[in-house]
Amino acid sequence: MESGTIPVGDLSGGFDLYLTLESGQSYLWRREDGEMYGGDRAPAAWYVTVVDGEVIRVRSRDGILEWESSVDAEATVRRLLRLEDDLEAIVAAAPNDPLLGEAYETHRGLRLVDDPPFGTLIAFICSAQMRVDRIHGMVSTLAREYGDEIAFDGRTYHAFPTPDQLATATEAELRELGLGYRAPYVVRTARMVADGEAHPEAARDLEYEAAREHLMQFVGVGEKVADCVLLFSLGFDEAVPLDTWIKSAIEEYYPDCDCGSYAATSRAIRERLGEEHAGYAQTYIFHFLRTGGKGR
Repeated sequence: MESGTIPVGDLSGGFDLYLTLESGQSYLWRREDGEMYGGDRAPAAWYVTVVDGEVIRVRSRDGILEWESSVDAEATVRRLLRLEDDLEAIVAAAPNDPLLGEAYETHRGLRLVDDPPFGTLIAFICSAQMRVDRIHGMVSTLAREYGDEIAFDGRTYHAFPTPDQLATATEAELRELGLGYRAPYVVRTARMVADGEAHPEAARDLEYEAAREHLMQFVGVGEKVADCVLLFSLGFDEAVPLDTWIKSAIEEYYPDCDCGSYAATSRAIRERLGEEHAGYAQTYIFHFLRTGGKGR
């Protein structure tokens, strides 16, 4: 087993593992105590994910981020958790805005994630009209039922299924697993990727709005889901998913940004929050409002 440590104090703007992984942007990690999205911090809790067939575990304690894997995973950990982001500079460059300033202050150390695109696409297709804990439960169920079993450190973990694996599922099976009306969307999208018809990764090389259009060809993907995939797995930091919480923020704090259509409103709120890193601002505001402004 390989392992290593990364001093949090060496990271610009700090790092909060709990806020980063339990702020509603990632569903491909799980907390080993079984309380992911349970609402409370768990000091020194391990979080685990599987990337390219390798189990990666991380935890944060005493100012140190620890990782364990079957391979040298430090570079992967730094990429997945975006530890190279100059978070201090991102916050300093933010517009002078009371809501955003309070969100940044309350949730110091929250970083965007860089999750694998296919798993992120499926997770956010499952997200419609769902609480974060239920979304996480659905994604974990798909991994358990269709993903590879991987033994590590005396335990068995499940990788999120590949497109080929998930494409073998039937709509009836997924409904039985609790996906409801999302079941046909998941099956048809998995088959599109497995058959080579389209792949979310291809959006990475496009301009932002063209990338959003590319993702909307997948079944069950609208503008908001596409923006989530762009922001949390494809490096489009300007993306601002207009979910329920952000729409509420626009109504209460930025009413002049409501331009009627999704595209126009998205453009206006991106400009208001600082175009280059508007997605960072969105994630902080989302978590701040979702938790009632509490620093947890």
